[in-house]
Amino acid sequence: MINLIQRKLGLKISILTNIILFIVAVIGAAFLYYQQNNLFDNLLVDKGKMASIIGAKAVGRILEEAIDNDVLTLSEVMDTNYEEIPGFDPPKFHTKYDRYTDRAFLSLQDEFLKTTDLLYAAASDTNGYIPTHNTRFSKAITGGMQKDLLGNRTKRIFKDEIGIRAQKNTQEGFLQEYHRDTGETTWDISTPVYVKGKHWGCFRVGFALTAINQTKLRLLISLGIIGFAIFMISTTTVFVIINHNLRPLTEFTRVASDLADGHMDEKIKWEAKDEIGKLADVLERLRVSLKAAMERLSR
Repeated sequence: MINLIQRKLGLKISILTNIILFIVAVIGAAFLYYQQNNLFDNLLVDKGKMASIIGAKAVGRILEEAIDNDVLTLSEVMDTNYEEIPGFDPPKFHTKYDRYTDRAFLSLQDEFLKTTDLLYAAASDTNGYIPTHNTRFSKAITGGMQKDLLGNRTKRIFKDEIGIRAQKNTQEGFLQEYHRDTGETTWDISTPVYVKGKHWGCFRVGFALTAINQTKLRLLISLGIIGFAIFMISTTTVFVIINHNLRPLTEFTRVASDLADGHMDEKIKWEAKDEIGKLADVLERLRVSLKAAMERLSR
């Protein structure tokens, strides 16, 4: 193979050209992936921030309307005297308002999960208490601790560090990386909820990083396939074009060999005015000169 490359100028040029093309393609694909990756992350974070802001405004409005319509009082909405519900580990609690939020929050929170990239969307008070979780996390108790830990997370108090930061936070669209007790890692984005000017808690949404990374992996694979296809097409195209344009050199090599062997009657002609055409003119002058010299010697 090495000997073939050394003997074939077209092959050598083609290989060197395509090595350069390959390096450029890899650098370009890496830059494109990095750019698209950042764009994807920014769009996702912006989407999460917007969802958390909308959710926080909606939850605050629902609780204020309950107060205005005498369904609940402000003190009931701000209730933190959590009444433990027997028989649960981790423990669950009732408050003076959670039966109301079971009706008022559930459909609102579930609306956010109609977009498949969101894992959860729920309101939490300043102590980490979630009175009403999404339907997917409010499944019937099975008795299996691990299964219930994942399937029934409503009415729990979440006191992990990330949860506490989210609940005490007063910044809209507050982003954190959250390692859930289910083993999942999410981007947790929260926005504070205010009721009658008082900080009630926050509205939290989460994107599962596993799903995000899978999306990024699919993007990387797609870029790789596209890049490989472009590289193969360019390799083939460059090889064909170079060999086509260097084909006259093969013919001129044969003619030069004939000249060396004393065969000088075949006229050398090339119509193009490029470098190969100039080479043809030189060889033709050489043929004419050699032929004239041989004729003189023969006389």
